[in-house]
Amino acid sequence: MIRANRKRVGMSQSQLAEALGLTFQQVQKYERGSNRVSASKLFEIAQTLDLTISTFFEGLDRSSSDGESISADLIQFANLRGADTLIHAYRRLTPNVRRALANLAGAMSGQADEVDDGKREIEVAGS
Repeated sequence: MIRANRKRVGMSQSQLAEALGLTFQQVQKYERGSNRVSASKLFEIAQTLDLTISTFFEGLDRSSSDGESISADLIQFANLRGADTLIHAYRRLTPNVRRALANLAGAMSGQADEVDDGKREIEVAGS
């Protein structure tokens, strides 16, 4: 979200970094999600890019299929035991493996229609 908005306003990583008093490598890590962005730094980024802070949270108030808000789902998930380990491992997966994992989780939860994008990257032996 930071990268997309930075590019939208035509600012380089170095320019944003200078405005924030950071190195461009730090901005790069924020954009990739390698480092967490504090609330105060996110607010500073929003001001520098002439955005409202809510820009970075657009879509989180949408309802999921069961009527719960997506942000509520994320908060509940983040509080589950092992969620942090799962999140870190998920980020290291390739897009194809992520898709396969989402399809597997959807099938196991009975919601395969919601995650099946029609691509079958991994075939299970004997299926």
